[in-house]
Amino acid sequence: MTELEINPELVRRILKAFIRDEVLKVGALGVVVAVSGGIDSALAYWLAVEALGPKAVHGVAMPYRQSSSDSLGDAQLVADALGTQLQVVDITPQIDAYFEARPTDDQTRRGNKMARERMAVVYDISQDHSMLVLGTSNKSELLLGYGTLFGDMAHALNPLGDLYKTQLYQLADHLQLPPKLLAKRPSADLFEGQLDEDDLGFTYAQADLVLYHLVDRREPPDQLLELGLPSGVVQAVLQRVRRNQFKRRPPLIAKLSSRTIEIDFRYPRDWGH
Repeated sequence: MTELEINPELVRRILKAFIRDEVLKVGALGVVVAVSGGIDSALAYWLAVEALGPKAVHGVAMPYRQSSSDSLGDAQLVADALGTQLQVVDITPQIDAYFEARPTDDQTRRGNKMARERMAVVYDISQDHSMLVLGTSNKSELLLGYGTLFGDMAHALNPLGDLYKTQLYQLADHLQLPPKLLAKRPSADLFEGQLDEDDLGFTYAQADLVLYHLVDRREPPDQLLELGLPSGVVQAVLQRVRRNQFKRRPPLIAKLSSRTIEIDFRYPRDWGH
């Protein structure tokens, strides 16, 4: 895994400058972060406070009645360590009302609905505070498609999207985030006992090694077997990357005119500012 080692202090400086520059150049007053109690959102929250100061960072925890009590407690642990106020918005009423009318035992449906409800809350708060929504998805999740479209994958800017999950832990350790967060097994907390790596069928360490060689080094899949990983893991990672490409691209627009948005009409995000 030495190939995935980063210079954490250099990364820290780059990401702080990225957050500060992207927020200030569009005239926003800060960022809103959905704080789940996991390592990803904690790290984004931490970097934002370092970049902008605690008054310009609005953390929001959005528990559901079946969420682990540790999730809210760990989110508060990070907020306390940073000296910031954490807003808590319980999403239980709207989620239960929706599924009372449309019952389902499909945990994926329920999880996606909760993720999108949380992002609806975050975007509403961001408008109220004239702030931008800070993304928390890492490179592993984005490539594997392990996230909800228009849910936790929605954001105005993302400081973590080019860091693999294993690299996040290196940076979090360097920043001295609470040890409890570093020791937690990754979980989207969709239901009791849910763990990311159980859902995926492989570990993040395995996935990151495959993704690094597949994406960063552009090596062919058959060459990845030389890494010593089971062929089933390599194929599973490759299939997820291909199958979830649609989540990484804007929605398709049928071309009718000479200049079509995202095809011929393309400008930087901050065009006009």
